[in-house]
Amino acid sequence: MVTMQNKPTNHSLAEYIQRLLTGEALLKNTPENVLEVVGILKAYGIVIDAYSNNLIYIADNQFLVFFPFFKYFNGDISLAKLFRHWWHDRINFEYAEYCMKAMMWHGGGGLDAYLDTPEFSQRAQAVINAKFKNNPFILGINQLFPEFLIEQLRTSAYYSGLGQFWRVMADIFLSLSDRYDQREITSIPQIVDHIKQGLVEAAVKPITYAVKVGDKVYDLIPKSVGLTFLGDTAVPYVEAVFFRGTPFLGTVSYNAQAYQIPPDQTRFQYGALYADPLPIGGAGIPPTLLMQDMRHYLPEYLHEIYRRSRRGEDDLRVQICMTFQKSMFCVTTAAILGLMPYPLDTEEPSEEKANRVYLEKWLDRLQTSQLFDVNS
Repeated sequence: MVTMQNKPTNHSLAEYIQRLLTGEALLKNTPENVLEVVGILKAYGIVIDAYSNNLIYIADNQFLVFFPFFKYFNGDISLAKLFRHWWHDRINFEYAEYCMKAMMWHGGGGLDAYLDTPEFSQRAQAVINAKFKNNPFILGINQLFPEFLIEQLRTSAYYSGLGQFWRVMADIFLSLSDRYDQREITSIPQIVDHIKQGLVEAAVKPITYAVKVGDKVYDLIPKSVGLTFLGDTAVPYVEAVFFRGTPFLGTVSYNAQAYQIPPDQTRFQYGALYADPLPIGGAGIPPTLLMQDMRHYLPEYLHEIYRRSRRGEDDLRVQICMTFQKSMFCVTTAAILGLMPYPLDTEEPSEEKANRVYLEKWLDRLQTSQLFDVNS
């Protein structure tokens, strides 16, 4: 019998498909890339740790609060902290909310589906009745507009869901940095494998959400619903923030007659993998907030690379964004490999073909991304 080998694909990104099939990553494996990716993920891990804590605080303590003036303070309010907040000498939690709103708007996954069920509405209504039992005015508003307060609790559920997702990712990135410091991590494939293992280990971690009104705890997302980390928060996050995103104010026209924004959300390509780093620092560019946050926590070895660049620290946020995109292609590689239909080392022809088709579909979406730029 003649053994037929899989023919090389004619895909325009065939090189990257082959890389993935051989256990490599979308990002080139070089010592410089390893140093940059580990360094930026350490800074990112510190930042999303703070983001996670704040999102969960808001979900647990600021639900159904119509004017949450101090939601970014995590319950610790002081005059000195207020002045630092006004001076913007702080973590920009607004970016965390931007990501949460992008996830909620694009939807997808079990969390989005569950929040539209009668079960969630019933649970939410019980919280509303308990919260406002002595407020006939709000209860009257709720009678007139029955979806208004329920929608507020849907938003709170997304605060909690994203907070739980980032809690896991922060631990993955910070432990990656520790392993790099101990010389256990020396290559891009090892970085990808570390992230993939973290995703796999947390894959079935339950996503739950409960609030306390008075002395009683109300389960808005009980464990019995079956929401899990990977399918219901991680994958929708990658879809909403890495791929689709939202068009940045000032870069495209929101005028419907200009046709600069696709009418179909599935055609959006404004996510982290597509964004041009050069506008970072400009008005209306939300990732500027993230880059500003990360600059405070850069490891010295990474900061030194930026100082030695042509412009030094004059374009520090842009340089951080370029490095961050490299790291996000590593995270994307981990997600793609973690969701492969069959093992990479399978020798079954039908399974090999299924894996290749699966990778081609992912790479189709990356043709207009910054993939070539991060590898140039």
